[in-house]
Formats: sequence, structure tokens, C-alpha cells
Amino acid sequence: MARNILLLHCHDLGRFLGAYGVTTVTTVHLDALAAESTVFTSAFATSPHCSPARASLFTGAYPQQHGVLGLTHEPFGWDLTDPTTHLAHRLRQHGYRTELVGVHHESRTHADAEIARRLGFDQVRSGGDRDVVVTRTIDALTRAAASGEPFYLQAGFHEPHREPSDRDRDGIMGFLGDAVQPDATHGVSVPSYLADTADAQEEMAELQGAVRHMDEGVGAVLSELERLGLADDTIVVFTTDHGLALPRAKCTLYDAGLGVALFLRVPDRPRWQGRRVGQLVSHVDVVPTLLELAVSDLPADVAGTSLVPLVEHDEPARTFTFGQLTYHTYFDPKRSVRSADAKLILNLSNAPRAMDPTQSWMHRSVPIDLTGPTIGTSPVMEFYDLAADPDELVNLIDDPDRTAQVSEFAAALRHWMQETADPLLTHPTSPRHALALAGLEQIASAHHDAPVERPL
Repeated sequence: MARNILLLHCHDLGRFLGAYGVTTVTTVHLDALAAESTVFTSAFATSPHCSPARASLFTGAYPQQHGVLGLTHEPFGWDLTDPTTHLAHRLRQHGYRTELVGVHHESRTHADAEIARRLGFDQVRSGGDRDVVVTRTIDALTRAAASGEPFYLQAGFHEPHREPSDRDRDGIMGFLGDAVQPDATHGVSVPSYLADTADAQEEMAELQGAVRHMDEGVGAVLSELERLGLADDTIVVFTTDHGLALPRAKCTLYDAGLGVALFLRVPDRPRWQGRRVGQLVSHVDVVPTLLELAVSDLPADVAGTSLVPLVEHDEPARTFTFGQLTYHTYFDPKRSVRSADAKLILNLSNAPRAMDPTQSWMHRSVPIDLTGPTIGTSPVMEFYDLAADPDELVNLIDDPDRTAQVSEFAAALRHWMQETADPLLTHPTSPRHALALAGLEQIASAHHDAPVERPL
């Protein structure tokens, strides 16, 4: 039985990989890993920004439960309510050597020794660019191979996060940093929710270069895993925290913000090899899945559900995934519920329709639905037919033909907020917040068959 776990993750990627149909990005190493894995094509983060999403990935809980409702670094300072719920702690209790390399963004503490103590790692070496992360990850693998003990190695790449560069134009932070070169070798893909302009193509070429740069790092790690003779005994997970750092993506509850790459290579279980699974899955499902695969432990204190029955026995998947945004650079509370083909978003403030994730004064990429001189504020509710409108451009909340469906989704969203003890359900922060809650309650109450399942 494969017992080691190598969890590779990166910043701000969404599903911008060849394995997910992006033909212009060069991701040969990740595409090769995907070909040997189960690729989840409808995987979603719990939040469209870094710390809450990562905390969910590593605890199996929603932000309302684990306590990280915003960014963990200063001056924001959000933190895990109970650090012992981290996957490292859980695996350490089963005799695992645990190590963290690279990105740590799921708890408030940033001193490596304190991160290790609080989260359950034997060793932590956080931070670093791609080459530093690769060197440290290979060192960790080498030591793990020599020990002969099962290991959990969590390795995070900073790329393709935006990074300042002296090659940037004034007012713009792109994706180049010090080491990335733009890549338009196979052309450039501008996401369909953005206008395809020369400036957008320039920005996307930079992003493609950053993704290629990260992919090469993943390739180096996987090559060493093979060389050390560990590949046949190691579950490899690859994912990202949330969507691309582009307008109308990161920091929104649209699919461009919440959709993530997720694949698992499980070498000793044939049903996991070379498959694509289209059912809905959430980042909260990763912890219970790994615990079942590695140590046959199904914890009762997580919100997620193991994906083993879905992959190995074709059992029905979850009906809904849920998303939330509370506080990124400012308070902008939103909640969402998504089925396989529709989504309801509840906007609890009068904030702009989409928070800006570019960290720039000037923008090269702009949404295709931009009209007029201002962005406007969020409507109280949004409802989208994702089959007909995958970019979520046409709000159907007032369509009389959708009344029953909207009511069903509102009931599911209210139930999830209740089950996760969401503070925003009971403590209005503004007149708009109170108005939104009243609207949710009115619409949800019209659905008499509200689901009572666990908050999946």
C-alpha cells in the first residue's frame, strides 16, 4: 500500500494547465503527472483567496469552521482556531515524518519553528522561490528515503503569483519577478471572461511563463522522487489554492475564482490511474481522502467526504459545493452554492461587483461585461445557468422560470451556513447585510424540501 504523501501546491493557478485543455501553456510535467492520476475536472476551493482556501485544503473544514476568514499575514492576522486539525498533526499521530517546504499561508505564525510546533510538522522551511523550494524538497525526499519511515511532505510553490519586476510598466505588477520569461511559444490563451486585447495577451504571456516556470520545478521534484525509488510508494497530490489572479477571477465567487486543478496519483490502486472524474468535489474532501488512502482512517470531525467511494466504486458525488469570501483586502462578505450546472451567489455588502486581485493601479486585462465608467456594486443575489452561461454573465435571479430552482439553492445555502455556524447568518454588519439575509430567508422558506444532508 502506498503510504507516503507528497502534496504539491502552488499559488493562483486555477485550472490553467494543458491537462485542463489550455493548449497554449507549457506544462509538460504536470500534464504527464495528470495522465497517471485521477484528474478532477470539477474541483472547487472553498474560498477564492489564499489563506482561507489553503486552511480548508489542509484541515478539511470550511473557513467559518477553521477560523481563517481572511489573510493570515500581517496586518490581517487571521489564524486557525485549532491548529491540531491540520493534516500534518493527524498524520503525525499515525507515525508519519512530516515536513513543510515553501509556501505557508494557512496559519498566522510565520517563524518556522513555531509553525512546526503548532501545525504538527517535524521540520519547516518556509518561503523561497522555485529553485529554493525544489532544492529543499529534494533534500527532504532524500532524508525521507534514508529514514525508511512513512512521510508527509507538503511543498508549496509561490509561482505563478504576481511578483514585482523591474521589467513591469509603471502602475502594473505582472507575473515576471526576477526569473520568469514570458511564454507565447504555442500562442496565448486569454480567458473567455476577459477582452482579448493586445494588453491582455501581453499579460497572459507573462502568466504562461510563470506557470511554465513552476511546472519545471514540479518536474524536478517528481524526477527525484522516481530516482530515489519512492514513486511506487507515494501518493502524489497536485492542486492550487484558487483561481487566476486576474479581474473577475481571484477574489470572486465565480468559477474563475473558485475552480481549481486537483489530481491524485495513487500508484497501488488501479482505479485511480489515468482517469478523469467530472463530479463535483471540494478542497475539504482532500484530507479525508488522504487519510482513508494512507492510514484507513475516516475522521468524523471534518466537513469533507472521502473521494475513495466516488473513484473506486462510482458512488454518487456531492450535490453541491459551497464558496465564501469574507475579508481579503477589505470586508466583502459573499456566500455561494453551486450544483453541477447552476450557481447562487449571496452578496452581503455594497462592495464593488468584483474585488480587484491584480495588486496594480493599472489594468491590462478587463472583463468582457465591463460597461460604463464604473464597476458598480454587487446585486443582493446572482443566479447563473452554468451550462448555458459558463462565464456567469447573465444574472437570472429575477427570471420567473427559475423561482423554484432559486428557492432550492437558497435553502441549501442557508442550511450550509447554519451547519457551519456562519457568523454572517446571525450578526448583520450593515443594512445591506440585513436585507440580504432577509431575502435569503424568504426565498429559502419557499422551498419546503430543503436538504438536511451534511454540509457537503
